[in-house]
Amino acid sequence: MKLLEILNFSKEYLQKYSFSKPRLESEKVISNVLKLDRISLYAYFDMKLSSEQKEKVKTYLKEMARKRIGFDELLKSEDIKVEIVSYRNENLELLNKSAEYLKKYGVTSPKLDAEYIFAHILGVNRLTLTLNFNKKIEEEDKEKIREYLKSRGKNRKPLQYLLGEWEFYGYPFKVDERVLIPRNDTEILVEQCKLILNELDEPKVLDIGTGSGAIAVTLGKECPNSTIIGADISEGALKVAELNRELNKAENVKFMKSDVFSSFKDMKFDFIISNPPYISLEEYNELMPEVLNYEPSSALTDNGNGYYFYSKISKEASDYLNRGGFLAFEVGYNQAEAVKELMAENGFDIFAVVKDYGGIDRVVIGKKSGDK
Repeated sequence: MKLLEILNFSKEYLQKYSFSKPRLESEKVISNVLKLDRISLYAYFDMKLSSEQKEKVKTYLKEMARKRIGFDELLKSEDIKVEIVSYRNENLELLNKSAEYLKKYGVTSPKLDAEYIFAHILGVNRLTLTLNFNKKIEEEDKEKIREYLKSRGKNRKPLQYLLGEWEFYGYPFKVDERVLIPRNDTEILVEQCKLILNELDEPKVLDIGTGSGAIAVTLGKECPNSTIIGADISEGALKVAELNRELNKAENVKFMKSDVFSSFKDMKFDFIISNPPYISLEEYNELMPEVLNYEPSSALTDNGNGYYFYSKISKEASDYLNRGGFLAFEVGYNQAEAVKELMAENGFDIFAVVKDYGGIDRVVIGKKSGDK
């Protein structure tokens, strides 16, 4: 049972025994058991209580009902003793040692990753992880934690692939080694496209190189008046994208297999978006092991100078755009100027260049000019 459910149960229980302020008394009991300030109790409404915590709450409630006294008065009495074994210190030590293990293997955010792993195995929210540490971690779960730590540390498998799901723009996305892990910088591309799309009347959108479907599905949810097609040449990626469409109930999104525009002859769109493979082969070979050894290379590099898809899409996009249509790219840290030139050479007026959270030009948007 979750905290809010326990709170409602406690209130109803005390109400049966005619307590004048059953909600207040319930809050006092639960905040005491969880070692939380009563005012902040509702911030953890979805927290799951351990069996020991629930037992302690029940014991207090029964004593209050039996003696017909409030919780404050109960605490002053000497004849109630509730012995609860706490594993908090043991579990905190295990978490800290896990973070040290990950740090030893060069994981860039060892404490955060350890918290994600513990929360995933224990089935709790990471933000309330330590609030659940009074409960014993069973040996079976400890073994799972050890396996995950080894995969993340020694083998440097990405955390997102270990968890099997990652959040993008507030939505959950299934991820595995068939698709690129959604990045925060790509949220900037989505945000800029969203602002334009919501000004258009029932726009038709094409997302080239959709991968996990993060861009297509998110825009489908954020721009419900749009119709979106996500295209990818990888059948594995398309299967993951379909899972994410179903997971997020994005009914205005569909996916198709296509090598860039090959499956869209005689089709026209109002907006074409792409976060293409833009890492040069030289830079690709220097990537960190999480990326180099696990993420699909075809989603990262064009095996050349990093500009192949920018050039190809810029040259061909006008044939698939309605008049005044938009073309939007995510670009690498030093590619914005060259991509702007490619787009201008192929009949696009530069509409916007947007920086990422580090101040680097990350998104370039062009608008089809004239009758091209």
